[in-house]
Amino acid sequence: MLLVNQIRENYAGMLAGLQKRNIHNAANLLLEVITLDDQRKSTQTQRDQCQAEANTISKQIGQLMKEGKAQEAIAIRERTSELKDQIKLLEDQYSKTEDELKALLYTIPNVPHESVPKGKTPEDNEIVLENGTIPTLFEGKLPHWDLIKKYDIIDFDLGVKIAGAGFPVYKGKGARLQRALINFFLDEALAMGFTEIQPPILVNEESGYGTGQLPDKEGQMYHSTADDLYLIPTAEVPITNLYRDVIVSEEDLPIKNVGYTPCFRREAGSWGAHVRGLNRLHQFDKVEIVQITHPDKSYEALESMSSYVQGLLQKLELPYRVLRLCGGDMGFTSALTYDMEVYSAAQERWLEVSSVSNFETYQTNRLKLRFRGEDKKTQLAHSLNGSALALPRIVASILENNQTPDGIKMPKVLHQYLGFDSI
Repeated sequence: MLLVNQIRENYAGMLAGLQKRNIHNAANLLLEVITLDDQRKSTQTQRDQCQAEANTISKQIGQLMKEGKAQEAIAIRERTSELKDQIKLLEDQYSKTEDELKALLYTIPNVPHESVPKGKTPEDNEIVLENGTIPTLFEGKLPHWDLIKKYDIIDFDLGVKIAGAGFPVYKGKGARLQRALINFFLDEALAMGFTEIQPPILVNEESGYGTGQLPDKEGQMYHSTADDLYLIPTAEVPITNLYRDVIVSEEDLPIKNVGYTPCFRREAGSWGAHVRGLNRLHQFDKVEIVQITHPDKSYEALESMSSYVQGLLQKLELPYRVLRLCGGDMGFTSALTYDMEVYSAAQERWLEVSSVSNFETYQTNRLKLRFRGEDKKTQLAHSLNGSALALPRIVASILENNQTPDGIKMPKVLHQYLGFDSI
């Protein structure tokens, strides 16, 4: 969440950033934050003054009792009782105001980086670069939802039978392709200095609030109400929460973790041809990279993570482009996001396969994730994460772009993981 001090010190900049997100009541929200913070500080001051007076009177009572002036001590003791009641009321008022302030801050998204373009829809996103050659397919090309049936490698009907729509069953070479991609992505991350983490795939409410999925996206998360646990929408949630309420040493930065997990998203309200087949699922596999960095180096880390993901796409021989998301299309917690899209030659459109984001202090403020420098002072770190990569649309693009009349060729980089070169 946003820092109140930043809102006070850079009100105009914060307002301009939120307006870039098309939040039309941004001024009212920020002013309400300042008002609640003023109330909180005023209440704290009054409480401190009452406590100071109570301490002074307590000392006076002790001195009077020593001097044998019991009647005078009793006379001023009544004021002590009044002050205790007043302190209790002020403490309750302080807690109430602090809760209201925190609840309000939870509803305000992160302020975009200055480089984020204005815009409301994906059409307003900025194309940063394009790479690779879009393949020309033969007449009779098939989209992946037909290819998987033709070669019997992924079965949606079986998934509906045992779970419901959006839960595919991978079979034979389809299952092996999934496993090959997971191992390939993990091995590449390890070679780049990331430490592998295998986290839980259920998290508590506090973890959801820590990384910003709650209260913004509770409708998109599967919730086990009996245990009050949430199925993770991405490994970002448990991996980043490893460092909740932690003070790390500056010399340990950057912290670089990678993890493979299944991911679960309800995708409420999603329908239409654009989500057909593997394009949007309720359960899917993803390898996620997470970094905790020094604030001065987080944007350097973001560019490095973007280049790293692009390297994976290049090794998979997939044509792709990089987008800088506009203010209206960014995630709630992000300050700057790059999306990587792969071109599907069969569907003849771009498919998002990765998002790489810098959250600056938005998550770490919620997490109370700090680092201690040489001066022994603590400050908030920056957090980043990225898909490296999400499997469904990568699989769809590999199947569609590499199809021939005789089968589907596999990218060379996967041969050693697959044990076969074609389907």
